[in-house]
Amino acid sequence: MACHVHHVHIFASDLKKSIDFYVNGFGGTVVADMEMAGARNIFIQIGKGGINLYDQPPKHRVRGNIHHIGIHTDDIEGVVERLKSMGVKFQKGIADFGFWKYVMVPAPDDILIELFEMDKSRLPENLVEYFG
Repeated sequence: MACHVHHVHIFASDLKKSIDFYVNGFGGTVVADMEMAGARNIFIQIGKGGINLYDQPPKHRVRGNIHHIGIHTDDIEGVVERLKSMGVKFQKGIADFGFWKYVMVPAPDDILIELFEMDKSRLPENLVEYFG
């Protein structure tokens, strides 16, 4: 039996703002816009995974047990510049560990995103199978 993470479900207090953020900031594509479970649901594909925005304000104004969503890119500097042009304020710059660069991105509704880029040729041996 094979399993994979398909999407992250996010309550959105301002649906338009959230759609714009994930589509314009990360090159996402709206693949579905429908009524489900009593609210508008927007499915946005970002690479191989997705985000499901639920048109309803968050029930709790904290991240709870989820620390962040990881989004992989092959051009971290370019995505950061695009996000800055959209008005996103970063608390820190890009951290560079040689094989791994990342920056934490504040998203609507107190969501935290780890935007990261990998140099697969420099991955430690124990990570090649997972990230390769």
